Amino acid sequence: MNKYSPSFHRHKSLKQEKNIMLPFSCYSPKLSLYILATCVILLMLLQIRSLHTVLPTSSSPLPSLSPSASWSLFQQWQNLVLNRTLAAASPVNCIQNPDSMNQKLRDSITFLPLKDLRFSNLPLDGHTWFMSSMYDTREEGEVQYQQFPSEPSKGRLLCLKGRDTHDGSWNYYALAWPEALPTNATQMKGLTFVSYNHYNYDNIWHGLSAVMPFVAWHRKNSCEKPTRWVLYHWGELRFKMGTWLNLLMEATFGQAPYIEEFNGVDDDQPVCFEKAVVMRHNEGGMSRERRMEVYDQMRCKARVYCNVSLDRRDSRERPDIGMTLLMRSGARSFRNETAVIGVFEKECKKVKGCRLMVAYSNNLTFCQQVKQMSLTDILISPHGAQLTNMFLMDRNSSVMEFYPKGWLKLAGVGQYVYHWIASWSGMRHRGEWRDPNGESCPYSDEDHRCMSFYKNGLIGYNETHFAEWARNVLNDVQTKRFEEEGTKNGTASTKTCDCN
Repeated sequence: MNKYSPSFHRHKSLKQEKNIMLPFSCYSPKLSLYILATCVILLMLLQIRSLHTVLPTSSSPLPSLSPSASWSLFQQWQNLVLNRTLAAASPVNCIQNPDSMNQKLRDSITFLPLKDLRFSNLPLDGHTWFMSSMYDTREEGEVQYQQFPSEPSKGRLLCLKGRDTHDGSWNYYALAWPEALPTNATQMKGLTFVSYNHYNYDNIWHGLSAVMPFVAWHRKNSCEKPTRWVLYHWGELRFKMGTWLNLLMEATFGQAPYIEEFNGVDDDQPVCFEKAVVMRHNEGGMSRERRMEVYDQMRCKARVYCNVSLDRRDSRERPDIGMTLLMRSGARSFRNETAVIGVFEKECKKVKGCRLMVAYSNNLTFCQQVKQMSLTDILISPHGAQLTNMFLMDRNSSVMEFYPKGWLKLAGVGQYVYHWIASWSGMRHRGEWRDPNGESCPYSDEDHRCMSFYKNGLIGYNETHFAEWARNVLNDVQTKRFEEEGTKNGTASTKTCDCN
């Protein structure tokens, strides 16, 4: 290339400008040579001093220095050289003021929206719109979570800002080092559980799905208890759980959950947590074995909380086979409850030791539901949140589920949630019955608008099918009961729960 070309001049000019504008560097080659030369001079002076002997001579016009005076002069000169060297090697940009550095770290903190609008059309794809820049800790078979501070967060704390209850994109999160929290930030001590829920905390199924992974983390981490809970729905703050869920968490953790409302904190004032655990994938990643252990713990804790026997042999109220019809009122209830009760009552009477119990979920307190499920071996109920109570039964208990017309084609995968929880909690889902009759939809049967007609429809009955179904389940339960009693004879009963 021609050295007089414009590109050559631009390159040379930029290089010169870079050399001029760059601050002094602690790793400059010139500085290294300077220090090396200084060290050589010091070594030479040491050699001179060791060989120096001052003797008075007649030819010496000046008075000679004593060895002590010579050494003193050498020390002064040495200190001067070292101080100059250190001063050159330690400019302002090499020895930072800690307070100044912390302020720069504070100023560099960037708050991002909790709800990332880039993913608002894909809310179920990994729940990526909540704290989208963060990655979960994943261990084989364990719950997915985020923890702050931790090695992945490089020791930084989680900070939140905003109190919006209608738009999650107006609530924010950031990470900050403990020594450099955001300006005007409030630090909250203790362990904080931060929960993301795509649905809500009032429905006992959706609420349980959101909080259950915290119980898994609690078990895995020396049964550590939270100081507070922060609840989010689509990044929007929520300030309460449903009563059933609230009491289940109180039973599980031994203390009523404190739901943080950030009272006294301005909307634009950051709040940072001494320790925080974030869940945003429900039970995602957990093995079936691990899920069953978590449900075992919640069942056990709920029974202790409600003073219900942990073992069926210790309960005088417990029938040999308990069959419970858990009814609904209104949407998805049985059209003819009397007829349905009659069918199952008739079949139950044919089996020695069987007792049919009829209950309405909306009329039972939390502890009444716990007790009812502890007496139940076969749960019969329409599709609905009340079926979440199934995990409160003993393991290997049976579930029979009923649907109104139209659900199979239009309800999607969500209609199988109680198949899932039965498997996860160690129960046996005995199938379902789908009513072929019901209200007619003005559109074609495959039109998704028809779901609004079918969703809350009433459920009819088929006496022949119900009787045969009940008979088969009862016979199977009775057979397994005899087998279990034979194998458990003489074994110790479970008297305590995990995390006592």
